[in-house]
Amino acid sequence: MSYFDILRAPDLVNVQREDGWSALTQAPNESWQASGLEVRIVPQGNERHIYLQAPDKAIKRIGLRWQMAIPSGFTYLGDHWERGYGDMSWRSMADERIMPWYFLASRDDHTYGYGVKTGANAFCFWQIDAQGISLWIDVRNGGNGVRLGGRELLAAQIVTHAGEQGERAFQVAQAFCRLLCPNPIVPKQPVYGGNNWYYAYGNSSHQEILDDSKLIAALAPESENRPFMVIDDGWQISNFGQFNGGPWRFGNAHFPDMGRLAQEMKDLGTRPGIWMRPLLTSEKLPESWYLPEAGRYAYTTPGVMLDPSQPAVLEQVRQDIQGLVDWGYELIKHDFSTYDIFGRWGFEMKTRLTVPGWSFADTSKTTAEIILEFYRTIARAAGDALVIGCNTVGHLAAGIFAIQRTGDDTSGRDWERTRKMGINTLAFRMPQQGTFFAVDADCVGLTQQVPWSLNEQWLDLLARSGTPLFVSAAPDAIGPMQEKALRNAFLIASQQRPPIEPLDWQENTTPAYWSIDGEHVQYKWYAPEGVQYPFE
Repeated sequence: MSYFDILRAPDLVNVQREDGWSALTQAPNESWQASGLEVRIVPQGNERHIYLQAPDKAIKRIGLRWQMAIPSGFTYLGDHWERGYGDMSWRSMADERIMPWYFLASRDDHTYGYGVKTGANAFCFWQIDAQGISLWIDVRNGGNGVRLGGRELLAAQIVTHAGEQGERAFQVAQAFCRLLCPNPIVPKQPVYGGNNWYYAYGNSSHQEILDDSKLIAALAPESENRPFMVIDDGWQISNFGQFNGGPWRFGNAHFPDMGRLAQEMKDLGTRPGIWMRPLLTSEKLPESWYLPEAGRYAYTTPGVMLDPSQPAVLEQVRQDIQGLVDWGYELIKHDFSTYDIFGRWGFEMKTRLTVPGWSFADTSKTTAEIILEFYRTIARAAGDALVIGCNTVGHLAAGIFAIQRTGDDTSGRDWERTRKMGINTLAFRMPQQGTFFAVDADCVGLTQQVPWSLNEQWLDLLARSGTPLFVSAAPDAIGPMQEKALRNAFLIASQQRPPIEPLDWQENTTPAYWSIDGEHVQYKWYAPEGVQYPFE
């Protein structure tokens, strides 16, 4: 057994101010201090709570370091800042590797978990090397230091878990995720149905959504748990070119009456769902509501990003979500907010998260605190409607949203994208299924452009996984074989099922062997030529 004891006092505690790093000196009562700064690490049962006080300084980060000899032979699995990008994997030690939120360490027949609990008030990541373990706690406000004033910040809560000898790594991961998130929110019933994105790609209409709804309802079992039909991007009035923002109070010419559409979808036997991007709008609003651009964004847009630290912006978001619910939509999928805040996708965030030199209007809160309140605003406004967070931070969304899109987009055009993104995230985020939220690995893009022999397997795996199942079914791709498979998949997905287990996830980034209902099932994820067109 080689448990790494990080519940003991760290050997080094450092704090980064705007003008550089300061080494803190240990004082009595679990405290480390230096020139008006104090970090307290307080034991709370089997947890350690990390507090920060800095009454008159702007603080960027806290660094904790536990010095110890790390034995060889371990492999490690870390999480991601937001969605996975087909890159989650068990790996041997890599000292430059960042592991956001938590990590698992496995050797021989032992697996251990180390992390910070969900709902942290800071962005946290771990690093491990042959001489010890580091925890970096980012408490910035945007790209600048946070100004806490007289309040003390509970930045993070450290939790560890030692699996039993012989316990499978997947079982340990599930148990550890339960410790990380003591109060998960999950849907009351299994979630399944349709989403029009991966065949329509934004080109749809009122009538086409009704046609989609008819198809989905006809393929669903005759049960109380009716399928969803989600209207993705393309319905809003400001839908032009590459712009996909608000306002969210009107449909465009192809969607003249969103309330009537929701009712007609219900009349056809589906539960209506809808997509939106809450922090981007083309509407002229007070300039004081805008986030500073600060060179953060990879592409320009005719709209503006809204600053979620401002009460007026949160009220605007509340009204937008409430308006969708008032129309009759029972599932709200909100998207892009991590990019809209940081100006980077999850795989680009790395250690810096965002560019330096900008702040939110309210500089007294950390970015994590601002995002948490933004998420809570959406959840409160949604009421009984289900909420899916897409391009949202799962470790902050856990305990707030019932469903989390856990991987980057699959595809209705390119099987390789589905293979890379969908299967990887389903496997490596499966321990979070039911322990954080319901894990949405994204859709089956059922079109003529994707080989049915591969899509059929993806459909089968998702249906049997116990996770939400959404299908983007192009009408011209639905023949007798597809119809039969969809009926069966919807029947399975409509019923409560335990999570499945990827059996080869410690050796394979695209697991082929799965434990389902006590049986070992093999899937074949590759075309005869293997990975298709790796040079493009």
